[in-house]
Amino acid sequence: MAQQHLEPTDASAGAVTADALAGYLRAQATEFLRALRQHRENGGAAAGGSEASVDAARALRRSSRRISASLHTFRPLLDPDWSERIRPELAWLSGTLALEHAYEARLERLLLALHRLSGAMVPAQADLAAGSHASAAAGSRAAGAARVGAAAPANAASGNPGTPTPDRGNLTVGAAKAGALLDRQLTLARTRAHSTALQALGSSRFHAVADNIAVLASEVPLSQTAATTPLPPLAAAAEDRLNDAITALPLVTAGHPYNAEALIHGLSPDPSPHPQDAPWHQVRLLLRLHRYAREVLQDAEIVDVRLLTAGEALDRHRDASEAAAAAAQAARTPRIAPATAYALGVLHADQRHEVEAARFAFQQAWQKETVRTP
Repeated sequence: MAQQHLEPTDASAGAVTADALAGYLRAQATEFLRALRQHRENGGAAAGGSEASVDAARALRRSSRRISASLHTFRPLLDPDWSERIRPELAWLSGTLALEHAYEARLERLLLALHRLSGAMVPAQADLAAGSHASAAAGSRAAGAARVGAAAPANAASGNPGTPTPDRGNLTVGAAKAGALLDRQLTLARTRAHSTALQALGSSRFHAVADNIAVLASEVPLSQTAATTPLPPLAAAAEDRLNDAITALPLVTAGHPYNAEALIHGLSPDPSPHPQDAPWHQVRLLLRLHRYAREVLQDAEIVDVRLLTAGEALDRHRDASEAAAAAAQAARTPRIAPATAYALGVLHADQRHEVEAARFAFQQAWQKETVRTP
């Protein structure tokens, strides 16, 4: 089911050379430096997560990923010593800055799922529950239990459709404690990630990365053969790697909803990440490399809707997979009540179903014809 290679957007696209790569890298380096200046002007990570600081950190991650990806895809055009030295450092920086947001989003995802699974939420309350997550972002450990319990109506005789039914009693009883446990564990992890990011941004290692990016903004260290090496074949090789990885996925199975493939080994005592998910995560990374290579080759305003939709499905797959792992990890906490363990087990199964739904969505998106929208 290999896809055709990217067609040039105009007659001159086939002659894209190192100049295009150099211009792209300089632009991304400039974005990195702009985001760094904005981050410092807003007090950096110590600002307590102000909106401007969060946006700046996101921009730092975004430019770091694009520079690193370009160094990987087009490495024959770049000075090998410099490229191999800076690329791991950019990956370290991007990963470090992403952790705090990842824990925050994971907690919100799990608490909203607990609301939904306990039968204690009506549609109008969904936004309230999402908004109340701000207290968890501020570090409140008790907020989890409050958020899970707050959705239950105070007057059961009112006929509110959000009233838990008797057969969901065990889940409802355990949901509040499960929410508090998840809130405690993930908020602690988020706090540690915040401290790690603070230390990283003040380290000599980060300053060395910033110095390299500052040089890159004005001078791209190209290889001696860069002037005669065209870019499209290298971008096509990245696309080939993506297509090969997708061909190896069980897309036929993923094309059938509720196939339970994502639930296999769900009761395994192995605490390591789910073995099925690794190939899908790899496809997500290869899809990102392919998208960034396309950015180098063509006008950034031209958007491939199929690639965006497929990428969003794989992002949801990653989020659900990691949320399921967090629920399973919480369920291994010693001496928790049976009702709490039961709620966490249901939550884990729910997130594995979300993994399956994301695989189905990816399969549906990838089978569609490519439609480019300006």
